[in-house]
Amino acid sequence: MAPQRRAAPRGPESGGTAAGPDRGGRRHSSAGRSRGQQESRWRWLKTAFLLSSAAAGGLLSWSYLSAEDGVTEVLARRGDSLRDKFIEIPCSEDYDSQRRFEGCTPRRCGRGVTDAIITQEEAERIRRIAERGLSLGGSDGGASILDLHSGALSLGKHFVNLYRYFGDKIQDIFTEEDFALYRDVRQRVQQRIAQAFGISSASMYLTKPTFFSRINSTEAKTTHDEYWHPHIDKVTYGSFDYTSLLYLSDYSEDFGGGRFIFMDAGSNKTIEPCAGRVSFFTSGSENLHRVEKVHWGTRYAITISFTCNPAHGIGDPVLP
Repeated sequence: MAPQRRAAPRGPESGGTAAGPDRGGRRHSSAGRSRGQQESRWRWLKTAFLLSSAAAGGLLSWSYLSAEDGVTEVLARRGDSLRDKFIEIPCSEDYDSQRRFEGCTPRRCGRGVTDAIITQEEAERIRRIAERGLSLGGSDGGASILDLHSGALSLGKHFVNLYRYFGDKIQDIFTEEDFALYRDVRQRVQQRIAQAFGISSASMYLTKPTFFSRINSTEAKTTHDEYWHPHIDKVTYGSFDYTSLLYLSDYSEDFGGGRFIFMDAGSNKTIEPCAGRVSFFTSGSENLHRVEKVHWGTRYAITISFTCNPAHGIGDPVLP
Protein backbone atom coordinates (compact mmCIF):
# COMPACT_ATOMS: atom_id res chain seq x y z
CA MET A 1 0.00 0.00 0.00
CA ALA A 2 1.07 3.40 -0.78
CA PRO A 3 2.01 6.44 1.56
CA GLN A 4 -1.20 8.21 2.64
CA ARG A 5 -2.23 11.72 1.71
CA ARG A 6 -4.34 12.34 4.82
CA ALA A 7 -3.62 11.69 8.46
CA ALA A 8 -6.03 9.87 10.71
CA PRO A 9 -7.60 11.97 13.49
CA ARG A 10 -5.12 12.57 16.26
CA GLY A 11 -5.78 11.62 19.85
CA PRO A 12 -6.82 14.16 22.46
CA GLU A 13 -4.08 16.53 23.48
CA SER A 14 -2.98 16.57 27.10
CA GLY A 15 -4.30 19.42 29.15
CA GLY A 16 -1.91 21.96 30.69
CA THR A 17 -0.51 21.44 34.13
CA ALA A 18 -3.01 22.49 36.75
CA ALA A 19 -1.98 25.43 38.94
CA GLY A 20 -1.21 24.58 42.55
CA PRO A 21 -3.42 25.85 45.37
CA ASP A 22 -2.98 29.50 46.31
CA ARG A 23 -1.14 29.75 49.61
CA GLY A 24 -3.44 32.48 50.71
CA GLY A 25 -6.75 30.75 49.96
CA ARG A 26 -8.73 33.90 50.64
CA ARG A 27 -6.95 35.69 47.83
CA HIS A 28 -8.83 33.56 45.22
CA SER A 29 -11.18 35.98 43.54
CA SER A 30 -14.52 35.11 41.98
CA ALA A 31 -12.95 36.06 38.63
CA GLY A 32 -10.28 33.43 39.19
CA ARG A 33 -12.91 30.81 39.99
CA SER A 34 -14.83 31.87 36.88
CA ARG A 35 -11.76 31.50 34.69
CA GLY A 36 -11.05 28.12 36.22
CA GLN A 37 -14.59 26.95 35.57
CA GLN A 38 -14.43 28.28 32.01
CA GLU A 39 -11.14 26.51 31.35
CA SER A 40 -12.58 23.33 32.84
CA ARG A 41 -15.61 23.55 30.58
CA TRP A 42 -13.35 24.21 27.55
CA ARG A 43 -11.23 21.17 28.32
CA TRP A 44 -14.37 19.05 28.70
CA LEU A 45 -15.85 20.35 25.43
CA LYS A 46 -12.57 19.80 23.64
CA THR A 47 -12.36 16.22 24.93
CA ALA A 48 -16.01 15.59 24.07
CA PHE A 49 -15.49 16.92 20.56
CA LEU A 50 -12.46 14.74 19.96
CA LEU A 51 -14.25 11.69 21.34
CA SER A 52 -17.29 12.33 19.17
CA SER A 53 -15.06 12.82 16.14
CA ALA A 54 -13.41 9.48 16.85
CA ALA A 55 -16.80 7.84 17.26
CA ALA A 56 -17.87 9.27 13.90
CA GLY A 57 -15.10 7.21 12.37
CA GLY A 58 -17.27 4.16 13.07
CA LEU A 59 -15.85 1.16 11.30
CA LEU A 60 -12.40 2.68 10.86
CA SER A 61 -11.99 3.45 14.55
CA TRP A 62 -13.35 0.11 15.74
CA SER A 63 -11.26 -1.83 13.27
CA TYR A 64 -8.14 0.10 14.18
CA LEU A 65 -8.61 -0.80 17.84
CA SER A 66 -9.10 -4.44 16.84
CA ALA A 67 -5.82 -4.27 14.92
CA GLU A 68 -3.98 -2.94 17.94
CA ASP A 69 -5.51 -5.69 20.08
CA GLY A 70 -3.73 -8.21 17.88
CA VAL A 71 -6.67 -10.44 16.90
CA THR A 72 -4.96 -11.75 13.79
CA GLU A 73 -5.10 -14.58 11.29
CA VAL A 74 -2.10 -14.92 8.98
CA LEU A 75 -3.24 -15.44 5.38
CA ALA A 76 0.28 -15.79 4.01
CA ARG A 77 3.47 -16.36 5.98
CA ARG A 78 6.81 -15.37 4.57
CA GLY A 79 7.96 -18.98 4.34
CA ASP A 80 4.84 -20.21 2.52
CA SER A 81 4.92 -20.98 -1.20
CA LEU A 82 1.44 -20.20 -2.45
CA ARG A 83 0.36 -21.21 -5.91
CA ASP A 84 -2.94 -19.40 -5.62
CA LYS A 85 -4.93 -18.48 -2.55
CA PHE A 86 -8.24 -16.68 -2.98
CA ILE A 87 -10.90 -15.75 -0.44
CA GLU A 88 -14.27 -14.51 -1.65
CA ILE A 89 -16.04 -11.94 0.52
CA PRO A 90 -19.31 -10.04 0.10
CA CYS A 91 -19.06 -6.88 -1.98
CA SER A 92 -19.74 -3.57 -0.29
CA GLU A 93 -22.31 -1.13 -1.64
CA ASP A 94 -19.55 1.16 -2.95
CA TYR A 95 -19.96 -0.07 -6.51
CA ASP A 96 -23.73 0.56 -6.58
CA SER A 97 -23.27 4.32 -6.58
CA GLN A 98 -20.89 4.44 -9.54
CA ARG A 99 -21.19 3.80 -13.24
CA ARG A 100 -20.97 0.09 -13.94
CA PHE A 101 -18.81 -1.34 -16.70
CA GLU A 102 -20.12 -4.71 -17.77
CA GLY A 103 -17.55 -7.46 -17.55
CA CYS A 104 -15.31 -5.49 -15.19
CA THR A 105 -17.03 -3.67 -12.29
CA PRO A 106 -16.82 -6.07 -9.33
CA ARG A 107 -19.75 -8.41 -8.80
CA ARG A 108 -17.52 -10.94 -7.07
CA CYS A 109 -15.32 -9.42 -4.38
CA GLY A 110 -12.43 -10.82 -2.43
CA ARG A 111 -8.69 -10.95 -1.92
CA GLY A 112 -5.93 -13.21 -3.18
CA VAL A 113 -2.26 -14.01 -2.69
CA THR A 114 0.11 -15.81 -5.05
CA ASP A 115 3.82 -16.56 -5.22
CA ALA A 116 3.54 -18.01 -8.73
CA ILE A 117 3.50 -14.92 -10.98
CA ILE A 118 6.93 -13.38 -10.47
CA THR A 119 10.20 -15.24 -9.98
CA GLN A 120 12.73 -14.33 -7.30
CA GLU A 121 15.17 -13.24 -10.00
CA GLU A 122 12.58 -10.94 -11.57
CA ALA A 123 11.70 -9.48 -8.18
CA GLU A 124 15.37 -8.70 -7.56
CA ARG A 125 15.65 -6.99 -10.96
CA ILE A 126 12.55 -4.91 -10.31
CA ARG A 127 13.81 -3.96 -6.87
CA ARG A 128 17.02 -2.68 -8.43
CA ILE A 129 14.92 -0.43 -10.70
CA ALA A 130 13.30 1.02 -7.57
CA GLU A 131 16.62 1.41 -5.77
CA ARG A 132 18.24 3.24 -8.69
CA GLY A 133 15.29 5.57 -9.17
CA LEU A 134 14.88 6.36 -5.48
CA SER A 135 18.61 7.01 -5.17
CA LEU A 136 17.90 10.27 -7.02
CA GLY A 137 15.74 11.54 -4.17
CA GLY A 138 13.81 10.20 -1.22
CA SER A 139 11.60 11.59 1.50
CA ASP A 140 12.96 13.18 4.67
CA GLY A 141 10.44 10.95 6.45
CA GLY A 142 10.10 7.19 6.36
CA ALA A 143 8.08 6.74 3.15
CA SER A 144 9.30 7.50 -0.38
CA ILE A 145 7.60 6.92 -3.72
CA LEU A 146 8.70 6.61 -7.33
CA ASP A 147 6.05 6.74 -10.06
CA LEU A 148 7.51 5.84 -13.47
CA HIS A 149 4.23 6.84 -15.17
CA SER A 150 3.91 10.45 -14.00
CA GLY A 151 7.55 10.88 -13.02
CA ALA A 152 6.65 11.70 -9.39
CA LEU A 153 9.58 11.21 -7.01
CA SER A 154 9.79 12.02 -3.29
CA LEU A 155 12.45 14.63 -2.62
CA GLY A 156 12.78 15.98 0.91
CA LYS A 157 9.35 17.11 2.02
CA HIS A 158 8.04 17.50 -1.53
CA PHE A 159 7.75 15.73 -4.90
CA VAL A 160 9.47 16.46 -8.18
CA ASN A 161 9.03 15.17 -11.72
CA LEU A 162 12.19 13.12 -12.16
CA TYR A 163 12.00 13.26 -15.97
CA ARG A 164 12.06 17.07 -15.95
CA TYR A 165 14.22 17.51 -12.86
CA PHE A 166 17.02 15.16 -13.93
CA GLY A 167 16.64 15.37 -17.71
CA ASP A 168 19.16 13.32 -19.71
CA LYS A 169 20.56 11.78 -16.52
CA ILE A 170 17.56 9.41 -16.57
CA GLN A 171 19.19 7.51 -19.46
CA ASP A 172 22.00 6.57 -17.05
CA ILE A 173 19.55 5.31 -14.42
CA PHE A 174 17.02 3.24 -16.38
CA THR A 175 17.21 1.09 -19.53
CA GLU A 176 14.67 -0.07 -22.10
CA GLU A 177 15.01 -3.55 -20.60
CA ASP A 178 13.92 -2.17 -17.21
CA PHE A 179 10.76 -0.71 -18.67
CA ALA A 180 10.06 -3.84 -20.72
CA LEU A 181 10.25 -5.99 -17.56
CA TYR A 182 7.98 -3.55 -15.73
CA ARG A 183 5.35 -3.78 -18.50
CA ASP A 184 5.58 -7.57 -18.63
CA VAL A 185 5.08 -7.91 -14.87
CA ARG A 186 2.13 -5.52 -14.97
CA GLN A 187 0.48 -7.62 -17.70
CA ARG A 188 0.93 -10.86 -15.73
CA VAL A 189 -0.56 -9.31 -12.60
CA GLN A 190 -3.49 -7.95 -14.60
CA GLN A 191 -4.20 -11.34 -16.14
CA ARG A 192 -4.10 -13.06 -12.74
CA ILE A 193 -6.57 -10.58 -11.25
CA ALA A 194 -8.92 -11.01 -14.21
CA GLN A 195 -8.78 -14.80 -13.83
CA ALA A 196 -9.48 -14.67 -10.08
CA PHE A 197 -12.50 -12.39 -10.42
CA GLY A 198 -13.88 -13.92 -13.62
CA ILE A 199 -13.56 -10.82 -15.78
CA SER A 200 -11.81 -9.98 -19.03
CA SER A 201 -8.32 -8.52 -18.64
CA ALA A 202 -9.05 -6.42 -21.74
CA SER A 203 -11.76 -4.61 -19.77
CA MET A 204 -9.27 -3.49 -17.10
CA TYR A 205 -7.15 -0.37 -17.40
CA LEU A 206 -4.04 0.56 -15.50
CA THR A 207 -4.79 3.66 -13.41
CA LYS A 208 -2.99 6.16 -11.25
CA PRO A 209 -1.30 6.17 -8.91
CA THR A 210 0.78 3.10 -9.70
CA PHE A 211 4.13 3.42 -7.95
CA PHE A 212 7.14 1.98 -6.13
CA SER A 213 7.29 2.53 -2.38
CA ARG A 214 10.27 2.43 -0.06
CA ILE A 215 9.49 2.47 3.65
CA ASN A 216 11.87 2.56 6.60
CA SER A 217 11.67 3.47 10.29
CA THR A 218 12.58 7.16 9.93
CA GLU A 219 10.12 9.40 11.75
CA ALA A 220 7.41 10.92 9.56
CA LYS A 221 8.03 14.55 8.58
CA THR A 222 4.82 15.23 6.62
CA THR A 223 1.43 13.54 6.22
CA HIS A 224 2.78 11.92 3.04
CA ASP A 225 5.02 9.81 5.28
CA GLU A 226 2.10 8.51 7.38
CA TYR A 227 1.42 5.33 5.45
CA TRP A 228 0.09 3.29 8.39
CA HIS A 229 -3.44 4.69 8.71
CA PRO A 230 -6.42 2.43 7.93
CA HIS A 231 -7.99 3.31 4.59
CA ILE A 232 -10.14 2.18 1.69
CA ASP A 233 -8.53 2.49 -1.73
CA LYS A 234 -11.73 3.47 -3.52
CA VAL A 235 -12.16 6.34 -1.07
CA THR A 236 -8.51 7.42 -1.12
CA TYR A 237 -8.12 6.96 -4.90
CA GLY A 238 -11.50 7.20 -6.57
CA SER A 239 -10.56 5.45 -9.81
CA PHE A 240 -9.43 2.16 -8.20
CA ASP A 241 -11.52 -0.98 -8.76
CA TYR A 242 -8.79 -3.58 -8.25
CA THR A 243 -5.60 -3.10 -6.24
CA SER A 244 -2.47 -5.24 -6.29
CA LEU A 245 0.88 -5.14 -4.53
CA LEU A 246 4.07 -6.80 -5.63
CA TYR A 247 6.46 -7.15 -2.71
CA LEU A 248 10.16 -6.75 -3.38
CA SER A 249 11.70 -7.51 0.02
CA ASP A 250 11.26 -10.05 2.82
CA TYR A 251 9.45 -9.57 6.12
CA SER A 252 11.67 -10.33 9.18
CA GLU A 253 14.77 -10.58 6.97
CA ASP A 254 14.96 -7.20 5.20
CA PHE A 255 12.64 -5.32 7.57
CA GLY A 256 10.59 -5.68 10.75
CA GLY A 257 6.94 -4.64 11.02
CA GLY A 258 5.47 -3.57 7.69
CA ARG A 259 2.96 -6.40 7.35
CA PHE A 260 -0.16 -5.81 5.26
CA ILE A 261 -3.37 -6.11 7.29
CA PHE A 262 -6.97 -6.53 6.12
CA MET A 263 -9.14 -5.15 8.92
CA ASP A 264 -12.26 -7.29 9.16
CA ALA A 265 -14.98 -7.20 11.81
CA GLY A 266 -13.71 -9.19 14.77
CA SER A 267 -10.25 -10.01 13.44
CA ASN A 268 -7.44 -9.04 11.12
CA LYS A 269 -6.10 -10.98 8.15
CA THR A 270 -2.37 -10.45 7.70
CA ILE A 271 0.01 -10.92 4.77
CA GLU A 272 3.73 -11.20 5.43
CA PRO A 273 5.59 -9.74 2.43
CA CYS A 274 8.28 -11.67 0.62
CA ALA A 275 10.07 -10.84 -2.63
CA GLY A 276 7.97 -11.88 -5.63
CA ARG A 277 4.71 -12.28 -3.69
CA VAL A 278 1.63 -10.60 -5.18
CA SER A 279 -1.47 -9.74 -3.18
CA PHE A 280 -4.60 -8.36 -4.85
CA PHE A 281 -8.12 -7.39 -3.88
CA THR A 282 -11.21 -5.42 -4.85
CA SER A 283 -10.74 -1.80 -3.85
CA GLY A 284 -14.01 -1.07 -2.01
CA SER A 285 -14.77 -0.87 1.70
CA GLU A 286 -15.02 -4.67 1.89
CA ASN A 287 -11.22 -4.50 1.98
CA LEU A 288 -10.41 -1.90 4.61
CA HIS A 289 -6.68 -2.26 5.29
CA ARG A 290 -3.50 -0.75 6.62
CA VAL A 291 0.26 -1.38 6.74
CA GLU A 292 2.07 -1.81 10.04
CA LYS A 293 4.77 0.69 10.85
CA VAL A 294 8.22 -0.52 9.77
CA HIS A 295 10.39 -0.87 12.89
CA TRP A 296 13.74 -1.59 11.23
CA GLY A 297 15.21 -2.18 7.77
CA THR A 298 13.66 -1.17 4.45
CA ARG A 299 10.49 -2.44 2.79
CA TYR A 300 10.11 -2.22 -1.02
CA ALA A 301 6.91 -2.83 -2.98
CA ILE A 302 4.96 -1.74 -6.04
CA THR A 303 1.31 -0.78 -5.93
CA ILE A 304 -0.29 -1.64 -9.31
CA SER A 305 -3.84 -0.37 -9.61
CA PHE A 306 -6.61 -0.98 -12.14
CA THR A 307 -9.87 0.71 -13.08
CA CYS A 308 -12.85 -0.36 -15.15
CA ASN A 309 -13.37 3.16 -16.48
CA PRO A 310 -11.34 3.80 -19.63
CA ALA A 311 -11.47 7.53 -18.93
CA HIS A 312 -9.27 6.92 -15.88
CA GLY A 313 -6.80 4.66 -17.66
CA ILE A 314 -3.10 5.42 -18.09
CA GLY A 315 -0.47 3.96 -20.38
CA ASP A 316 2.64 2.01 -19.48
CA PRO A 317 5.69 4.15 -18.76
CA VAL A 318 8.05 4.91 -21.62
CA LEU A 319 11.73 5.74 -21.23
CA PRO A 320 12.27 9.33 -22.45
